[in-house]
Amino acid sequence: MEESITIDYLPKLNDPLFIAGFDGWGNALDISRGMVDYMIRKKNAKLFAKIDPDIFYRFDENRPLVDIENGLIKKIYPPGGFFYVTSEGRDIIFMKATEPNLRWFHFVDNMLSICQRTGVKTIIGLGSMYDNVLHTDTIVSALASSEELLAKLREKNVISINYKGPGSIHSTIQYEAKKRGFDCLNLWCHCPYYLQGTTHFGLLSHLGTLLSSLGGFELDTEDLENSWKELSKQIQGVIDNNPELQGMINDLRKAKVKGSWDAINKHEKIIHLEDFLKPR
Repeated sequence: MEESITIDYLPKLNDPLFIAGFDGWGNALDISRGMVDYMIRKKNAKLFAKIDPDIFYRFDENRPLVDIENGLIKKIYPPGGFFYVTSEGRDIIFMKATEPNLRWFHFVDNMLSICQRTGVKTIIGLGSMYDNVLHTDTIVSALASSEELLAKLREKNVISINYKGPGSIHSTIQYEAKKRGFDCLNLWCHCPYYLQGTTHFGLLSHLGTLLSSLGGFELDTEDLENSWKELSKQIQGVIDNNPELQGMINDLRKAKVKGSWDAINKHEKIIHLEDFLKPR
């Protein structure tokens, strides 16, 4: 593991929860990594380990960001990942990372090794996808390692996932974690495709409340709720002044009532609200 993850120190923890968020394919509206970033800040979590980017990433697909000033390179930021820990309330380990391009099973093996060495019993992965939903919806679906966990999620109005198709790193983590005896679940937020380019503070707040309830820790999301109230007014203003967007959203509402999304297929153009909203 030393070649793949650099550990500054291994924290001594009491029944820690492990929460992972990824950038990349499963990070619509930056809900997945954004939620972990938010909790790291709110919980004053401290960095204790980082992933070696050369092992798991193709730089021609996830290119490093560079900071150049007056012809001089100041800094290079390669893709990768970091582990943080907090003991404010319940002990929690957070991992935020770019979804790896290479060696997924080796990546997961290293991640689970840290979980085992720190006493983690429960792993929660966060994902988000674009879907035919409204910006007023707060829909979360999930998969879990046991029927007991799924039953708890259904009590909180979380939908069980039925899916066949290309997978994300979340599924590989779930598959391998279950074999090693971890309780594991993945939460997926369903994001309105027409809201691309904005931050859905409402979904972030809803997900944060769900996580705190499932994980047994406190998380104050009042700032997210206030930001969503402000952004919702801007969104409604854009909708009120854009007939094409009104038509698309009305079709979505009708399809939601009927339980079918066929009505929205006639829209060949997707309207991106970042073209209208004030920069945030």
